[in-house]
Amino acid sequence: MSASARELAAEAVAKAIADGVTVATAESLTAGMVASVLADTPGASGMLQGGVVAYQNSVKAAVLGVPAALLAEAGSVDAGVARAMAEGARTACGADIGVSTTGVAGPEPHDGKDVGTVFVGVATAGGSEAFAYAFDGDRAGIRALALSAALERLLEALRGRDLPPVK
Repeated sequence: MSASARELAAEAVAKAIADGVTVATAESLTAGMVASVLADTPGASGMLQGGVVAYQNSVKAAVLGVPAALLAEAGSVDAGVARAMAEGARTACGADIGVSTTGVAGPEPHDGKDVGTVFVGVATAGGSEAFAYAFDGDRAGIRALALSAALERLLEALRGRDLPPVK
């Protein structure tokens, strides 16, 4: 894990605690890395509600409430899936903010998406949004970049960036 990821996590934890905001994660691509780096930060118990590692579509649907029809139509690497995962984490864990990751770390494409395709979802009471990335690198590098992207988007939400209404 990079020093910058630890710094982003420390800033997110401090901001969430200062504002009394709780966070939950839903992770596929990063398989718990976002929750782990947050939990490694002193004081995280004051803001981290929990997290779901949803590597399989069946878990995305059953635990996070991602519509099975969306998964069947779009596959797991999709902006709509990232939004639904973040919304599901927020609901399942009773958090103010949900953040999610889904994507392709490689070595092969998945669901018709190229290696390095990543979506980060963020959900708040104001709505949800997904952010698309195209990262270069090996499996570990893509996962590390996705971790940093998720933490950056979490910080944006904590800083009060407005999200559009859920459609």
